[in-house]
Amino acid sequence: MKLPGEDGLLEKRSDGLLQLWKKKHCVLTEDGPHHGGGDTGKVKELHFANMKTVDCVERKGKYVYFTVVMTEGKEIDFRCPQDEGWNAEITLQMVQYKNRQAILAVKSTRQKQQLFTVQPHTPAAHPSPLCVQ
Repeated sequence: MKLPGEDGLLEKRSDGLLQLWKKKHCVLTEDGPHHGGGDTGKVKELHFANMKTVDCVERKGKYVYFTVVMTEGKEIDFRCPQDEGWNAEITLQMVQYKNRQAILAVKSTRQKQQLFTVQPHTPAAHPSPLCVQ
């Protein structure tokens, strides 16, 4: 099981014509998995806020294959050894993140409702000076 802050290797399928599997060093954070490319040093962050789901989980041979579907519809294919459990941990952490965001949204809505509670209207004793008769 992976916990936030844990790292390891994950393979990502390239977008190119050959769709080769490239090993990426990954770190699971509270915001989402981060992975970097070997010699390039580039780090790619997949934020849970931009993830829709982890989909198409398939066990085949020694690997688990899964697809991360982003909110804009982009699909990113990954694979990892079955005993690594990246797909399960990414899914669990994503659900926990989304739950935290939903709780924060509800709290924010309640606070706004409390701030803008409408006081009952009491009619004025005298007509408004802007009234034209």
